[in-house]
Amino acid sequence: MPPMLPAAFTTRSSLAAVLPSCSAALAGEANELDLPAVDHAVVIVVDGLGAAALRSRAGHARTLASLLGKTTTIDAGFPTTTAAALATLATGTYPGEHGLVGYKVRDTVNGRLVNQLNGWDGRLDPAIWQRSRTVFEEAAENGVHSWAIGMPKHSDSGFTHAILRGAEYVGGRTMAERFAEAERIVQTPGPGLTYLYVSELDQLAHARGWESPDWTDALETLDALVASFRRRLGPRHGALLTADHGVIDVPSSGHVLFDTAPELVDGVSAIGGEPRLLHLYLETPGAEAATQLAERWRDVEGDRAWVATRDEAVAMGWFGPEVAPEVLPRIGDVLVAARKRIAYYDSRDPSRTGQNMIGQHGSLTADETRVPLLRFGAFASSTR
Repeated sequence: MPPMLPAAFTTRSSLAAVLPSCSAALAGEANELDLPAVDHAVVIVVDGLGAAALRSRAGHARTLASLLGKTTTIDAGFPTTTAAALATLATGTYPGEHGLVGYKVRDTVNGRLVNQLNGWDGRLDPAIWQRSRTVFEEAAENGVHSWAIGMPKHSDSGFTHAILRGAEYVGGRTMAERFAEAERIVQTPGPGLTYLYVSELDQLAHARGWESPDWTDALETLDALVASFRRRLGPRHGALLTADHGVIDVPSSGHVLFDTAPELVDGVSAIGGEPRLLHLYLETPGAEAATQLAERWRDVEGDRAWVATRDEAVAMGWFGPEVAPEVLPRIGDVLVAARKRIAYYDSRDPSRTGQNMIGQHGSLTADETRVPLLRFGAFASSTR
């Protein structure tokens, strides 16, 4: 029997609570994370640092891992992909509201699939496609200056304009340079809100796997930088460290070429999402056709994947408590979320997109959805 469909969000806090709680703390107001009043709040986002991976490498990250057992983890939400998760973090809203519902999704106006990280062009306006106001925009109205620290090459990207509008972008090529910028900014008279993005661990996980020595080396570097940064925080400075998703290493033996079962692609016009979360778009959309396709997938893949129609996924809250009407068509008619250590590929793809990746994410497993929420400085006393 196919597994029951899980809810995407538990009763715990999610990434949607992080920046709104920091903004409230800057105003001395009550907030979901019970953060105390501060003059400057810093949120360090480590792309791909799942709670399970951090626990597994605890000996290489003594600063971070020592706090993991004393504080809570939070839900990254769904899908566990950077575009959706960082938009949730930056806006305090869920994908069904902000509209970034996957890695590659359907743009019905222009009749195409669009990559939500690097596929922005003149036909996709970040200010419209990402539907929610950012926490940085709202903070500015309350006299709070915000900074976003990331790679210089991302300073003017469509994705940056979609999720970081309202913040002053500051580039830092290396991890160390970005932390140095954060140290400098924290000394600026407040109130201030800083977002610090660390991309290296996710990049290494994709290329070599999170279980590789290279990933562990990067974790050690991160841990040392966080330890140094923590020592330089003043009494009215608080910092949080979290992640957008976790990662699962998928061996090549776990690659599933789904198109070799013709019934799984019959009637499918486009395939979006990513290898651990497929968005299947029908040639002729409709509830009956979606149900039939979902049943065919369950018959073949139900022992290792959650399969849901769009209506079922929305009802289960996979994309948040509500999905705006204009966002619904962006979601696949059928969703296939991997449960096992597998990734789905289409052998008809001549470029073999993504098949060289080892570290993968996107689905609903605990390794992908549970991320750390570590507290430093003035926030360290606010444990839950």
